[in-house]
Amino acid sequence: MKDYPNMGYKITGGGYEVTPPLDAFFNIRNEIATIMEECHIPLKYHHHEGGIAQQEIEIELVPLLKAADAIMLTKYIVRNVFLKHGKMVTFMPKPLYQRPGSGMHVHQCLFKENKPLFFEAGKYGDLSETALYYIGGLLTHAPALAAFTNPSINSYKRLVPGFEAPVKLFFSIANRTACIRIPAYAVKPEDKRIEYRPPDATCNPYLALAAMLMAGIDGIQRKIDPTALGYGPIDKNIEKLSEEEKAKIKSLPTRLEESLEALKEDHDFLLKGGVFTKELIDSWIKYKTEKEVIPFRERLHPYEFQLYFDI
Repeated sequence: MKDYPNMGYKITGGGYEVTPPLDAFFNIRNEIATIMEECHIPLKYHHHEGGIAQQEIEIELVPLLKAADAIMLTKYIVRNVFLKHGKMVTFMPKPLYQRPGSGMHVHQCLFKENKPLFFEAGKYGDLSETALYYIGGLLTHAPALAAFTNPSINSYKRLVPGFEAPVKLFFSIANRTACIRIPAYAVKPEDKRIEYRPPDATCNPYLALAAMLMAGIDGIQRKIDPTALGYGPIDKNIEKLSEEEKAKIKSLPTRLEESLEALKEDHDFLLKGGVFTKELIDSWIKYKTEKEVIPFRERLHPYEFQLYFDI
């Protein structure tokens, strides 16, 4: 039986937080969690996600640079532990057609002199005016941000309707179809935060996290009101809206070249304080276009043969 294990316990969908034996990866994730903690990466939780063999590991809130370091180190640990067990792992946003993709949701909040800046009791979601302006900055610059937060061609195979991935630019409480979700369980002032849902793990976290922060700060400095710009709040499942209602809400880019073009047109907010440079942005756009967009465009896809071979 060693060579022919029991094949009865299979997840074909709906695997969210299932327990062993359906969750065949529980012990592997425990091993990963132990190593992460030994490497001083604070772990919040881990569990099986909804898709086939899909896993989630979430770290606690840490400062921006430490968060970027933790992302890189976590990916390294995950790859090596899975390889040790004779398994492969991918961080591709959409490795399986018609299955849920994998995002890298980024929880964000600001503190000043140890005082939380995103909390104000009695407002929508108990969000302060500062938090709303921060949201306004993120959503206003979201198409340009996508060039850093979703920098692969595969990224946009995930950002499609029907799989709890963000497609439209709006914010909402506890709404997984929103671009920005306000976690309903974060009720304490020090826990109040927003969750930016578009990013995925193909990003360079140092660039992506810095770009998101710059967008949010730009929103605060310019007092960008997300509600005045039509970004919500919308407390509805976006997938259940009529096509006419959906059309009124701005969208994320649908292709990598769209996000690169958006970055080309909208990047002044990144240059403030010398955080990003024009040379870095131009080099990023040039590299992505020449090494990914154009080569992919010139190559055949098997689906083309299915569509056109016998025309």
